[in-house]
Amino acid sequence: MVIEEQFTSLETLLSDSDLPLLVMFYAPWCGPSHLMDAVLEQVESRMSQELRIAKINSEAHPDLATRYHVHALPSFVLFKQKQPIGQIEVEQTEHLLSVERFIPRLQGLLSSAS
Repeated sequence: MVIEEQFTSLETLLSDSDLPLLVMFYAPWCGPSHLMDAVLEQVESRMSQELRIAKINSEAHPDLATRYHVHALPSFVLFKQKQPIGQIEVEQTEHLLSVERFIPRLQGLLSSAS
């Protein structure tokens, strides 16, 4: 299950597992964010042993959106060993609306940080 705002802090969420964490910053009104939900569900089912996924409402947590330079929605930040290792911004998401494109992008970020 994609974790959605079930945390007290991002640091706690990062500490809950040794797996990398993909965070999607979104807003409830953002259409492209909703389009990515189905992709994230597929990514989670295929990569559940490799990473965890969380969604953070950027309007409810503007401090986190600012800290990780989220300027457009949806934006994705990938964390490994509690550190950000890569970001996928909204300009790129239209090309990543299929799981077949999104997973290789994530795997590339994960392997480049090894």
